[in-house]
Amino acid sequence: MSLSGIFARVVALVGAGAVFVRHRNDGPQAPAFGSAPAIPAAKPQGSIPTLKMPTAKGWAAGQTPVAAPGLRVNAFAPGLKHPRWIHVLPNRDVLVAEALSVPGGIRSVFDYAMVSTMKRAAAVGDSPNRITLLRDADGDGVAETREVFLGGLNQPFGMAQLGDTLYVGNTDGVVAFPYARGDTRITAPGQTLARFKPGGHWTRSLLASPDGRKLYVGVGSLSNIGDEGMAAEEGRAAIHELDLDSGKVRIFASGLRNPVGTAWEPTTGALWTVVNERDGLGDETPPDYLTSVRDGGFYGWPYCYWNRIVDDRVPQDPALVASALTPDFALGGHTASLGLCWVPAGTLPGFPDGMAIGQHGSWNRSKLSGYKLVFVPFADGRPAGPVRDILTGFLSPDERVSYGRPVGVTVGPDGKSLLMADDVGDVIWRVTGAP
Repeated sequence: MSLSGIFARVVALVGAGAVFVRHRNDGPQAPAFGSAPAIPAAKPQGSIPTLKMPTAKGWAAGQTPVAAPGLRVNAFAPGLKHPRWIHVLPNRDVLVAEALSVPGGIRSVFDYAMVSTMKRAAAVGDSPNRITLLRDADGDGVAETREVFLGGLNQPFGMAQLGDTLYVGNTDGVVAFPYARGDTRITAPGQTLARFKPGGHWTRSLLASPDGRKLYVGVGSLSNIGDEGMAAEEGRAAIHELDLDSGKVRIFASGLRNPVGTAWEPTTGALWTVVNERDGLGDETPPDYLTSVRDGGFYGWPYCYWNRIVDDRVPQDPALVASALTPDFALGGHTASLGLCWVPAGTLPGFPDGMAIGQHGSWNRSKLSGYKLVFVPFADGRPAGPVRDILTGFLSPDERVSYGRPVGVTVGPDGKSLLMADDVGDVIWRVTGAP
């Protein structure tokens, strides 16, 4: 068959919402969750791995996600365009980064299939490249004020506000803008403080240190497993530390394929992150994970995963494999865990201290996973119990349609709610205790 014929076949399969290729030995597997997950042996899927993603449909009028017992959910702000990340300002205004993946070069049949699939899932297109301000002045749980706070950005994602400065994580770097409490729009030009390579995993999450002197920036890999050589991955698959006093940037931790959400755990003061692991080895292999992050730590990518399990598809570096740290808590294979925030006990009724995680949902597996907002309880600074659902119902039972996809999550301005970005539903959801 000609290449054009193969492309046509790919489009037909992707358009039908089918699995493009499924490894014949794959089958139902127990989810790889927890501190000691049972990870199935790798089953490399070849140059065109399993490709399955539901068609983006959005929410019908009056339809919402399903809240866990004892909780309720409402639309805090509908009608956005691909909201990805949320930041709450000290005056209780809520900032939302609206951005979208931009299709890159197509170099293979798999690239073609992947871009076609992402388009159907509303995950690629023209990026709005803006930050929107939402204000709920009357405290009824619905934002009645909406303003374009900052436009003309380059795939913005992470945000941090310190004093009279707002920091924005564009895909190509960290930019600082002047900010005054209560501002509803920024028109002043920004100052670039650090530059990062765009492309590949494009999100740049930001987290300020507790003393306000540093920013931590998540920078994902360019490719799945260093497919274009490790020189192209220089400075990527890492969390960077930006010293705001000196302007110096250094790699804080590496070997993290796509570290997105970051959060501080208050008991130990440790930095934690959620990481999207590599594709093409099976439905549950390897699991995405939640982990504490050590200064100078190496976490395996691309040479190995979890407990130093070697990825035979990659030219090896035995010394780096020997130094690889095992993550703390597995979150299931290909759940695309992106959002992360620390949730103090009492924020939601019946929920202790822990981490809330927005699972964007899988594409590289025969049975879809993720598509939830979940919670991992903590005790004494460590995960201490099974994963609990907060919001579900984002995926149709037949897995052909997604009504929404969870991304960023944060504690709401009132301290008694969670706000979660849904980039397919184009809405910010608010979760509180049921009356």
